[in-house]
Amino acid sequence: MTRHASLAPYMAVHRYGLGDLLHEQARSRHSMPAIVDGDHALTFSELDERVNRLAGVLRAKGVVKGDRILWLGQNSFRVLEALLAAARVGAIFCPANWRWSVDEISFALEDFDPKVVFWQEAEVGTNMRAARAGWRSPSGNWICHDGCPGEDEYEALMATADPAADFEPVETSTPVLAIYTAGFSGRPGAALLSHESLIIMAWQGMMAQAISEDSAYLVSGPMFHIGVMMGTLGTFLAGGRNVFVARVDASELLESIQANRVTHAFIAPPTIAQMRAVNADGAYDVSSLFADAQLSDYRIPLVMPAHAPSMKRMGGYGQTEIGGLSSVLWMGGTGAGRSIPFVQFKIADDAGTEIAHGETGEILARGPLVMCGYWNRPEENERRVVDGWHRTNDLGRRAPDGSLVFVGPKTGMIKTGIENVYPAEVENCLRTHEGVADVCVIGVPDPTWDQNVKAVIVRKPGTSPTAEDLIEHCRARLASYKKPKTVEFVDALPRNSSGFVDRAAVDLAHGGGGYPSVG
Repeated sequence: MTRHASLAPYMAVHRYGLGDLLHEQARSRHSMPAIVDGDHALTFSELDERVNRLAGVLRAKGVVKGDRILWLGQNSFRVLEALLAAARVGAIFCPANWRWSVDEISFALEDFDPKVVFWQEAEVGTNMRAARAGWRSPSGNWICHDGCPGEDEYEALMATADPAADFEPVETSTPVLAIYTAGFSGRPGAALLSHESLIIMAWQGMMAQAISEDSAYLVSGPMFHIGVMMGTLGTFLAGGRNVFVARVDASELLESIQANRVTHAFIAPPTIAQMRAVNADGAYDVSSLFADAQLSDYRIPLVMPAHAPSMKRMGGYGQTEIGGLSSVLWMGGTGAGRSIPFVQFKIADDAGTEIAHGETGEILARGPLVMCGYWNRPEENERRVVDGWHRTNDLGRRAPDGSLVFVGPKTGMIKTGIENVYPAEVENCLRTHEGVADVCVIGVPDPTWDQNVKAVIVRKPGTSPTAEDLIEHCRARLASYKKPKTVEFVDALPRNSSGFVDRAAVDLAHGGGGYPSVG
């Protein structure tokens, strides 16, 4: 009888991160176009060489495995380069919201404690410099990517770096991307996604949007959004071209679609309206992406061919913490569809025990697609895990056929355009104003932006702040989209039997509604 040999000395051949994916693309698609960004056009082999150089720059700056890298700038092909270079050295890369206020940048510097900060002078430099001046522990190296005299400059450092540096493989389960999400408790946190999570996410984006090596993806949405990163990485995985624009401008988007024969894009509804106005005379050829000059077949921000699975069966559920869309209708079912491979869901009570089909409870998730946790949030990480499952802070239920149904966020998230705003974060900001005694932030329906942010405020006795005062107070401390658009003053806020503000009553009395929910 043959005995089975011991399996103890497993073959160590399974390491495969984003850096390895780039190596393979450089081998198998060496002369195919990978990047288009203005005057910059790179093949996969050229991108591979530049990423090697940038990884060498990072190593020369003292970056080692587990260190953090922050990007304070608008969209650029260098964002993808920096992510891939971080993957090569085992670091964690965070593309920040370039619209952050000085206070928000300062918070991220203290919280994320980056070893290297890539930054941009245009539109970002003023706030960045103010935040850098006040940083108590300036341990980072600062590298400007759009030309800043007297500063370390991106391309100058790249020119002198080693293009053939050798880097050790990294464990695929280690984090490589950090995305700051709106604060559930008023304090934003950076969700950490691993190499394997991003590769799975890229696969999902590639399959759902029918992206191939012949595709051209317009990276027009902000790259600190997981939905944009999904399309970008899906195109990179498929061997297609990523076409970058720094920020949204209707004319520039139309020009890029025409010049690059763009097949896929991420474009928010208000921008579509602007593009329609600019192209009223049909001057731009957008036939590679849309049916006609007026973009009449536009349906969702993720623009893709009509034959793509996500267009045939549109809908799903996801969040940054679980790698973007992870339950989708194109995989079958009803409601928010069925889970993609590599993630598992259950609907549970507060103790984490699975409940019966049809009952509403919290959506729990586990698998390699789920984040590694939040950076520097040990208490929140402990709270968000129960028996090996991640608490999503979202409510859902199972449909009779087993499909997932998303009921709504437990925290009453506001959706304005493509941005998520959590009331607690705005309320915490307003409470720092000397004239605010009590506050409840709600979402009110808006035909263009889905919802607008509204603050219902009780003034402190003896004070008389105006609505403009309070809006400006938030504008100075938060990204602009988070500030209240309207403010209403009341003598008192309704409270429930437990003493908490009755948000449903505030919604009813002050026009709240339109919160994102399904089913």
